[in-house]
Formats: sequence, C-alpha cells, structure tokens
Amino acid sequence: MAKQELPEESSQRLDKWLWAARFYKTRSLAVEAINGGKVHLNHHRVKPSRTVKPSDILTVSKPPYEHIVIVLGLAKQRRPASEAQLLYQETEDSIAKREQLKLQLHDQPLGFRHDKGRPNKRDRRHIIKFTRKD
Repeated sequence: MAKQELPEESSQRLDKWLWAARFYKTRSLAVEAINGGKVHLNHHRVKPSRTVKPSDILTVSKPPYEHIVIVLGLAKQRRPASEAQLLYQETEDSIAKREQLKLQLHDQPLGFRHDKGRPNKRDRRHIIKFTRKD
C-alpha cells in the first residue's frame, strides 16, 4: 500500500495560528482574546474558528501595545520562537508605533503608572493619612 500524500493546508483556524505563532501561550488564551475583541482579521472582528490564510492582515492588541502583522505561513504545530517568527511579518508602521510607545512608557515617572493594581500596606497608610481630617 502506498502512502497517500495529503494536500498542504491553505488555511488554518485563527486561534491555532495565534498559538503556533506564539502570540499567546495557550489556545484558550487566544480564544479568550479573540472573543474579547483583541484580535481583528482584515479589520473585522471574527470568531476563533475563522480560518486565516497567507496574505491576511491581523491586528493583535496586547495592551499597551498593538501588533499589525501580515500572515506569511501556517503551522500545524507549535515550533520554537525562531521558527514561529517566520509565520508573519509585522508592518513597519506597527513597529514604529510600538517603539514610540515603549519610549513614552519608559520616560514616564514611576509614580504615574496606572497598571499597578491594589494598593499595598504602605500605600493604604498614605491614603488613610491623606483622607483623615485631623
């Protein structure tokens, strides 16, 4: 019996592609991002099962950064990061915007960053001291 060769796939599920291209650590995180509106395919909001093919444009928002990439290839399985980078090409405009935002965030004083979360014990003491009317 001769082994039949299957034709190479010309499309792949969006969530699988994002996972294989290493934008997200797990497929479930990729699905969550797609359902949350963080990923757009050809400037349209899509579902995780939507298929991508080479030459599609993906907008991946991972706050505070946004990546605009062109799909170059598909992968059946998750490979090393060096190989995953060959699956897409980021646009020059996207790279420039990310670098500019990176510099802006780096130049921002530490006290003004808003991605901190809950106040710690020291912060709570300062808040109480500030709000108390002694």
